[in-house]
Amino acid sequence: MVPGLELACHYRTASAHDVGGDFYDVFPLEGDRWAFFLGDVCGKGPEAATVTALARHTLRAAAQINADPVTVLSALNTMLLTDVTAGRRFCTVVLGLLEPREDGGFTVTVATGGHPPAYHVRPDDSGGVWVRAVHLKGGMLVGAFPQAPFAQTTFSLTAGESLFLYTDGLIEARTTEGAMLGDDGLTGFLHQRTGPVTATSLVEDSITLLASLPDRAGDDVALLALSVPHPHTTPDGSVAATARTAAAPEHFGQE
Repeated sequence: MVPGLELACHYRTASAHDVGGDFYDVFPLEGDRWAFFLGDVCGKGPEAATVTALARHTLRAAAQINADPVTVLSALNTMLLTDVTAGRRFCTVVLGLLEPREDGGFTVTVATGGHPPAYHVRPDDSGGVWVRAVHLKGGMLVGAFPQAPFAQTTFSLTAGESLFLYTDGLIEARTTEGAMLGDDGLTGFLHQRTGPVTATSLVEDSITLLASLPDRAGDDVALLALSVPHPHTTPDGSVAATARTAAAPEHFGQE
């Protein structure tokens, strides 16, 4: 549980027989900071599971030494290229650093290695939803090339705002017309939502979206959302923020 932050997650396997390579985690760092990541190892089966475990361990360990997201992804890139157990597997990863702000909320630094964009969302003044895809140029696949460049950006996550992460099984799911949902379909879905813009509601609504598609999803889907709740008044009149983990917490941090 991250103080002042609501977390929600979900993992859905496309097959009960194939071990997938989707992974995610949220963990503490020194100085009241937290890190999070979500990624996808290419392929399935025991080899993909081995690389998934290696990636999760490396990301956690590297972040404890130097939490700069680009530095952490570079460490994973080197590990995947040099560790014989990784074979020739690579992965996509989005990794973030959360630093509490004195005025509430968090400063978020996000880096990506070949992963679909995260979405920064919040209610807008018209009663709809403001949606921004966190596109980063230059973030290459992790474990594919030596000295691969990675990109990062920094922004604020304040009360009422959320960050939504997912693996490509979500955007590759087929609609009733047979086309992939794609980036445009996911953006439209987020824009058209009428429920609260919270971590829990974003994950639950995405699960409902997948369930409404004719073939659900042909690939594994991992979802991770983070939101800063609006402060509320407690019975003694003081202001506090809630934090909770919801939406399939039994899967949290699992492949």
